Amino acid sequence: MDNLVLLALLATQGTWFVTALGAATVVFFKLPAPKILNLMLGFASGVMIAASFWSLLQPAIERAEAANMPAYLVATAGFLGGALFMWGSDKAVTYAAGRAENPKIKPGQRLNRIIMLVLSITLHNIPEGLAVGVAFGALQNGSYTPENLMGAITVAVGIGLQNFPEGAAVSLPLRREGYSRKKSFFIGQASGMVEPIAGVIGALLVVYVQSILPFALSFAAGAMILVAVHELIPECQKNQKSSPYSATMGIVAGFAVMMLLDVMLGG
Repeated sequence: MDNLVLLALLATQGTWFVTALGAATVVFFKLPAPKILNLMLGFASGVMIAASFWSLLQPAIERAEAANMPAYLVATAGFLGGALFMWGSDKAVTYAAGRAENPKIKPGQRLNRIIMLVLSITLHNIPEGLAVGVAFGALQNGSYTPENLMGAITVAVGIGLQNFPEGAAVSLPLRREGYSRKKSFFIGQASGMVEPIAGVIGALLVVYVQSILPFALSFAAGAMILVAVHELIPECQKNQKSSPYSATMGIVAGFAVMMLLDVMLGG
C-alpha cells in the first residue's frame, strides 16, 4: 500500500509539473497583442468547456452508475453545487472589493475575476488528483498487474496533458490584468499544487473516495462552466474589430483539442 501511495504521489507531481509548464507560457508574452490574448483566452474557454464534460461529468456519471447511485441526481446536484459555489464566491469577492480602499479595483471586475478563475482551476485539479490517487490505490488486493498499472498511468498522462492548457488559462489572464510574468507564472502553477495532496488522499482512502468522487467531479464541472461562460468568453470577445473570429475560433480549437485528448486517451 505504501508503494501505491508513493506511485500516486509521483504521478500527481508529474501532473503538477505539466501545469507549471503551461503556466510558463506567460514568459513568451511580454506585451501580448489583443488578438493573441483573445485567441488564447478563447482556447482556454474551449478547453474548460470540453473538460467539464469529457473529463468530469462523463466519468462522474459512469462512476455513479457503477456504484449503483442515481447518476442523474448525483451529476445534477454536483454540477449545480459547483456553479452556485462559484457564484457565491463571486458575490463574496465583489463585496470585499467594494470595501477595499484601493480605488483601482472596482467591484465585480478585476479582483473577483482573477479569484474565480484561480478557484475554478484549483477546484478542477482536486478531483483530478483524487482520480489519479484512486487509480493507483485501486491496484491493491491482487490487482497490481502490468495492464492495470498501465491503465492508472494512462489516467495520469491524460490528466497531465490537459493540465498544460489549464496552467496557461490561469497565467495568461493574470498577465492581461497587469500582473508581472513572474507572479502570473507562480499563481498559474500554484493552481496545480493541490493535485499531489489530493492524489495521496485518494490513494489512502480509495474505498471512501470511490463514493465521493462522482459528486466531486460534477462539482468541479459546474464551477468550470460558470467561469468559462461568465468570465472567460466575454473577456476574449473584447477588442476584436480587426479579427472578429479570432476568439471564436480559439474556443472551437480549444474544445476540439480537449475533446480529442480525452476521447483518444479514454479520459
